Amino acid sequence: QVQLVESGGGLVQAGGSLQLSCAASGRTPSRYAMGWFRQAPGKERDFVAAIDWRGDSTFYADSVKGRFTISRDNAKNTVYLQINRLKPEDTAVYYCAASSSKIHPYVYEYWGQGTQVTVSP
Repeated sequence: QVQLVESGGGLVQAGGSLQLSCAASGRTPSRYAMGWFRQAPGKERDFVAAIDWRGDSTFYADSVKGRFTISRDNAKNTVYLQINRLKPEDTAVYYCAASSSKIHPYVYEYWGQGTQVTVSP
């Protein structure tokens, strides 16, 4: 079992930045690939970014490339999502997830509760 807790969301003006964190605990969380997803009101949950367990490989949705950066610190069992040049369409609940898969696209077994990001125009 892996437990995930997201933090760092909030209300930000367009053009601003946020760093989301996902703290993992439980069974060897550093061995899991990690991903970030987001769900806007009335829409499906969409993939945003992923990182392999070592932090060597990262993957991004086309819509966020160049603005979002995923990283991890395995010593702290934490994954980060840096979001720059925020846009109102980035407004969503952001979820982190953990996967024991070794090849992207990963299949995620564990999910956090999410953190709300709201971007004002």
